[in-house]
Amino acid sequence: MKKNVQGKVLKLFTTKSDKDKTRMNTPHINADENGILNDKFYNKNDQRAILITSLQSYNMASDKNINLPDGALGENILIDINPYHLNTGDRLIIGDTTLEITQNCTLCKGLSAINAKLPKLLKNDRGIFAKIISGPSIIKVGDAVSI
Repeated sequence: MKKNVQGKVLKLFTTKSDKDKTRMNTPHINADENGILNDKFYNKNDQRAILITSLQSYNMASDKNINLPDGALGENILIDINPYHLNTGDRLIIGDTTLEITQNCTLCKGLSAINAKLPKLLKNDRGIFAKIISGPSIIKVGDAVSI
């Protein structure tokens, strides 16, 4: 099956632990059906294993004079296309890895701690959760993204 390449991975992030909430920008992530290895959320909820966010979310914030550093929205994968129209069960291919959309990202207290306007602004545009269903477990910056 030929892939319809639509975009690419811009950045990848992990969070070490609840104690050390530092967002680590990394050139690749190792993941499996339980999420991203060495991430604080690994093996905690398979429906929220990997958070994918579009550059569009950051652009929306910037348009309202809210400047966010990449990773501030809690994403593991930042891509340059908008996947927010995808539904639960839809598939996204990143490199040679197939992911299945599990749910839209819900809003959290962390957004309002950054800026009180963010929860309303990004209500349906913060990100989507996915889980790996097949393929190698390594996703790299620059990998092609197709729907």
